[in-house]
Amino acid sequence: METFSAFVIGVLALCAGWLLVRLALLRSSLKEAAKELDEKLDTDTNTLISLSTRDIAMRAFVVRINRQLCDLRRERLKLRQTDTELNDAIAGISHDLRTPLTAICGYLDLLDAEPLDEKAKGYLGVIRERTDAMRTLSEELFSYTLMNAETDALVSESVCLNDILEQSLAGFYGIFTERGIVPEITLTESPVIRTLDSNALRRIFDNILGNAAKYSDGDLNVSLTDDGVICFENGAAELTAVQTAQLFNRFFTVNNAKGASGLGLAIAKRLTEKMNGKITAEYRRGRLSVCVMFKKPQN
Repeated sequence: METFSAFVIGVLALCAGWLLVRLALLRSSLKEAAKELDEKLDTDTNTLISLSTRDIAMRAFVVRINRQLCDLRRERLKLRQTDTELNDAIAGISHDLRTPLTAICGYLDLLDAEPLDEKAKGYLGVIRERTDAMRTLSEELFSYTLMNAETDALVSESVCLNDILEQSLAGFYGIFTERGIVPEITLTESPVIRTLDSNALRRIFDNILGNAAKYSDGDLNVSLTDDGVICFENGAAELTAVQTAQLFNRFFTVNNAKGASGLGLAIAKRLTEKMNGKITAEYRRGRLSVCVMFKKPQN
């Protein structure tokens, strides 16, 4: 009887050991599959997940995941093709608009030279204002599609954030003076050096400052820290938290009457992310804060 009991215990121990080994192998296979899945999702590749295990259930599981990966890649390809077609269409439309808009502006200049009464001058001013808005929109549409197409066009170089920010602020001096905005500027005295495209960086700052000039309640605070964080804060009573969440969406604009195209901040976001930076917008107590961050590379 004791011999039989010992035999049963031995068999149970062997079964338990076999189950533990099998469980360990399954866990190892799952970790391997999860790691490969992360790699496939993070990189643009047509390769599929492969496992070293011969376990039938795990291999069947991976086959299903690979089918989903193939479906996901097909959908990504469709989206890219659609986006390319949309960009081409927008670029064509914006290009076609340039010629008639240039002609209209030329005739408006001729009308300005003619003797007109005050009422006619008022009408002419409205026409010029809306024509300029269309011209700006056309240029921004073209710039946006061009930027999307030229993914490798950025040139990396050593730039000083302090200098580029000061140049952008100086460029908006006239606009701010006209609108009664006196910026409060707080910049670190230490040079903040990053490897970026200087023209793209200037475009980011210009677009954010242009947005502030349109929507500010009359104030603007600009700061730059040693860590490479640039913040633009201003009062924005017309804004809401819901609208703030959409500020970086293409063609979203808070107030169409102000002649905004809604592309300025979308372009700023795209350029920031292309240079491995981060841009955020936050709305608290009637104030809008847009921050751009370019971290120092790890050595």
